[in-house]
Amino acid sequence: MKPTTLVDEFEHYSAWRDAVYVRVEALRDWLATQELGDAESEMRLNQLLGRLQEDTLNVAFVAEFSRGKSELINAIFFSDYRQRVLPSSAGRTTMCPTELYYTHTRRPSLRLLPIDTKTREGSIADFKRDADAWTEFPLNLDSADEMSATLMRLADTMQVDAATAEAYGLINPDDAETARSLARDGGIAIPRWRHALINFPHPLLKQGLVILDTPGLNAVGTEPELTLNMLPSAHAVLFLLAADTGVTKSDIEIWRQYIAPLQGASRARLVVLNKIDGLWDDLKSPAEIDAVIARQVDASATLLDLPASQVYPVSAQKALVAKVKNDPALLARSRLLELEAALTQELIPCKQTLVSESAQASVEDVVIKTTELLETRLANIQDQVDELQGLRGKNRDVIQHMMVKANEDKQQFERGLRQFNALRNVFASQVETLRRRLGMQALRSEVRQTRQAMEKSRFSVGLREAMGGFFREIDGNLKASAAITQEIRSMMTAMYQKFSDEHGLAAVNPPDHSLNKYRKEMARLEQIFDERFNTVFKMLTLGQHQLTARFFETLASKVVQVFELANSETEAWLKALIAPMETQVREHKIQLKRRLESVSRIHAATETLDDRIDELDASIGSVSDQLDQLARINTRIVDALSDDLTGARLAKMA
Repeated sequence: MKPTTLVDEFEHYSAWRDAVYVRVEALRDWLATQELGDAESEMRLNQLLGRLQEDTLNVAFVAEFSRGKSELINAIFFSDYRQRVLPSSAGRTTMCPTELYYTHTRRPSLRLLPIDTKTREGSIADFKRDADAWTEFPLNLDSADEMSATLMRLADTMQVDAATAEAYGLINPDDAETARSLARDGGIAIPRWRHALINFPHPLLKQGLVILDTPGLNAVGTEPELTLNMLPSAHAVLFLLAADTGVTKSDIEIWRQYIAPLQGASRARLVVLNKIDGLWDDLKSPAEIDAVIARQVDASATLLDLPASQVYPVSAQKALVAKVKNDPALLARSRLLELEAALTQELIPCKQTLVSESAQASVEDVVIKTTELLETRLANIQDQVDELQGLRGKNRDVIQHMMVKANEDKQQFERGLRQFNALRNVFASQVETLRRRLGMQALRSEVRQTRQAMEKSRFSVGLREAMGGFFREIDGNLKASAAITQEIRSMMTAMYQKFSDEHGLAAVNPPDHSLNKYRKEMARLEQIFDERFNTVFKMLTLGQHQLTARFFETLASKVVQVFELANSETEAWLKALIAPMETQVREHKIQLKRRLESVSRIHAATETLDDRIDELDASIGSVSDQLDQLARINTRIVDALSDDLTGARLAKMA
């Protein structure tokens, strides 16, 4: 049997995700057709479908220059293309952080963000929304040579003076090589581009794979968005070393500052010891070569404070050659299969579990709510049948009494409705207060004021005070918002209980909502700023002050993203809180009206008792069918979510 690869596994995952999408879509459409949905349920399912459609698998490659990252990306993901998608040659290649992805809404292209944007306000995420900020080069997919020439622009550099390099935050005056370059040439070579986006129609990229190629300590250290957003959001981070250089000082610095502390969504942090073909020696036996490689692995693991089992020796270049030339012996010797197996076992299952749990929670909420609605409707119709059957053989006085009773119930419920409407006014008032606390306008005002305070200060104390005040204000708003959410929930719990006791509506336990995870995320961001402040920004020269300001821009952009998510989830919770009550009230009102009309028509002799009972029996059958259909649709979704595609894997491996 052929072993499953990361590419195989990702294809299986993509097929699984597509199957889940189709079945969730069927649920949404069925609810609409049956007129059983409401705004909240439709929103939940549309959000889930949006997440499934836009779902990506992010893999980051981090290393100093000339460690072979581009070649490893080519070997793992693009060998079937029979050419190097990323340029890979001796010396420095990719000079700026590069994202490979695919979107059908844009032509295949290389988009480059000029380095001078480092002196402008805005994070990389902000610039991604500004098409004019980028320099775009189309990719000619019909010419490998032209495409390769276009992608070589990733290696562009430019010669600048010390002041310009300092303004971009790209110069270290204490570095001996920098000092020699300045003395010799009067300037220094820096990357021409700040960030690169490659939109490439590779099958894996079409399925949602996103690859981040991050070159060098300088790029990681001077681009705060990598530290705050891109690396923490990666589902796997591969850190590359080179067997021919060993673990250098800058390797250790990158690992300790930027990779080892990673938490968040990242499930896999693997170290790759590349270029082991440099240790292949025709004068040594295979056992002796293996022993040399093992010693390099042990030494690397010790320096990085890792178990040796987490360091994977490979030869990316030989692996790519082996795959292109279909040479199984060379592929085995390159040891790439072991690294791919580790990624396969750790990356995809964790990603699938996260998506499955999220989808299951959304679907369960909608299905449970719809089931409760149908069961309540069924019980109400059955009550009407029982009531009408009790009228058999009764005289008109009894039927008149039933009319009076139905009217009284209707009037009592209308009094309850007035109380409910009054509650809704209080609810709306509290919601407005909550929205002001979590509001984006207030947050952006706070960001603007903090930026102004930082610009006025040229000293570290002032910068610290501005940032400290910023985070205290944010945490205060989140804390106050949490208190308001609990007040709202307590009020709705009491109202649900009241309507259940007085009108027989189904008992509902309103969902809880916590903002603690957002407070924790803010604390994490503040800690990152403190750590970076203590290392990068100790001596605030002009360039470092601008770097601090840029770090704040990125940090503020991340804070805005977190608040937008908090707003979105809170709005969804508010709808989930009130929607079941509104649905039950509407349903109960409809059933009371039908009950009164039914008794009235029988009293007026415009309809026979048996005709009305037959009509209600048909309604019972219809609602029962809806319950069965809903259960079958839910079972299909559950089956899709629990399917690990084992059969598909075995078929592929055979």
